[in-house]
Amino acid sequence: MTSLPDRKNAAISRGVGMTTQIYAERAENAEIWDKEGNRYIDFASGIAVVNTGHRHPKVIAAVKAQLDRFTHTCHQVVPYENYVHLAERLNALAPGKFAKKTIFVTTGAEAVENAVKIARAATGRQAIVAFGGGFHGRTFMGMALTGKVVPYKVGFGAMPGDVFHAPFPIELHGVTVEQSLAALKKLFAADVDPARVAAIILEPVQGEGGFYPAPTAFMRALREICDQHGILLIADEVQTGFARTGKLFAMEHHDVAADLMTMAKSLAGGFPLAAVTGRAEIMDAPGPGGLGGTYGGNPIGIAAAHAVLDVIEEEKLCERANQLGNRLKQRLAAIREKAPEIADIRGPGFMNAVEFNDATTNLPSAEFANKVRLIALDKGLILLTCGVHGNVIRFLAPITIQDGVFAEALDILEASILKARG
Repeated sequence: MTSLPDRKNAAISRGVGMTTQIYAERAENAEIWDKEGNRYIDFASGIAVVNTGHRHPKVIAAVKAQLDRFTHTCHQVVPYENYVHLAERLNALAPGKFAKKTIFVTTGAEAVENAVKIARAATGRQAIVAFGGGFHGRTFMGMALTGKVVPYKVGFGAMPGDVFHAPFPIELHGVTVEQSLAALKKLFAADVDPARVAAIILEPVQGEGGFYPAPTAFMRALREICDQHGILLIADEVQTGFARTGKLFAMEHHDVAADLMTMAKSLAGGFPLAAVTGRAEIMDAPGPGGLGGTYGGNPIGIAAAHAVLDVIEEEKLCERANQLGNRLKQRLAAIREKAPEIADIRGPGFMNAVEFNDATTNLPSAEFANKVRLIALDKGLILLTCGVHGNVIRFLAPITIQDGVFAEALDILEASILKARG
C-alpha cells in the first residue's frame, strides 16, 4: 500500500511545505492523535489559530447550531444578523476611543489586502511602508509587504510597486528604536515623500519574523509620525490577537490605537474568518461593492467567532495567557543555566519564543533550533521554528491547555534542549 507521504508527494504541489509528517486523525484541546494512534502535545495550534483549543465545546456547539439554520447566503446578497452583531462586538473591543466599522473576509492575507485598499481609498495616496522581518501573507501585496525573501518571495517575479521597508527595532540584533526611526526618516528623505504614503503597517509582535515585540516607544513614535504626515497606521494583529499576548489585542500593551487593524487566525477558533476593523470614516472610503467576497463573513465562521469571544471572557484567557507565559519563561530561564545556546527568552503573555545561538561563535544557529524541534517531535511535542535566521522556536500552545499537559510539555522541552547539546 502506498504511504500517505508518498501519496501527498504525488498529489500535492511541493510548494505546500509541511513542518511534520503527522497526519491528524483527531484533536482535543492541546492534543492531537495521528492516523497510527500516536499522541502529540500541540505547541503550534495551527499557527496560533486555536487559542481556545481544538474543538472547544462552545465553539463546536455554536457551529452545529448554525449548521441547522443555514451555511451560506453570501452576506452581500442575503445578509444575516450574526455578521452585524460580530462587527458590533469587534468595533467595541478594538482599541481606540472613536467610532469604528468592520468588514469580514476569509484569510489574514485577504484582510491585509483590504486594509491596503481601504488606506489608499481613504488617503488618495499609494505608497505603503512595512518592516524587515514582518510577515503579512502570501498574496502578491502580502509578499511585497513581507520582509523575508525565502521562501515567501523567491521565484515569484516582480512585486507590486510603491512598497518600502524600514528596519524593525531589535536590540538583540543591533537595531535600536532610535536607529529604526532614523532609517524611516532617511527613507522619507531619499526614497518616498511621506505625502505619498498611505499607511505604515506592522505587527505589534513580529510573528514569522521571530516573535520580536515592538517597543512601546517605537509604537508611540510611529503614531506621532503618522499623525504628522497624515499617514494611516495599520496594526496587523492576525497572529497577536485574541488573548495570545495577555491582552485581547497586542496594541493594548502600548496605549496606542491604530487607524486600521487586521485580524484572523484565532478569531473563529479553527474556522476560516478574518476581519478589518478601523475608524468609521476611513472604513467608509471605498464605495459600495469595493469591498467584500463570496465567502467573506461565512455564517459558520461568524458563529464560531461569537463563541470564541465568549470563551475568552468567561474563561479569563487573557489572565491565563499571562500565567502560562510566565511559567514557560521561568522554566526556560532555568534551562538557560545549563544551555548557553539560549540567547534570548521573550514575548508578552503566551506569545513566547526562545532564540538559539551557536555556543562557540555566538552566531544565530538554525541548526540547533531545528535539532531541538526534531527531538521534541520524536518525544511527542509539536514545535515551530521562525525568524529571519531560522534560529527561533515559537510557542503557540492553546491558552486552554490543561495544567498537567503543559507540565508534561515543559519536561519534554527541557529534555529536548539538553539532548540537542549532545
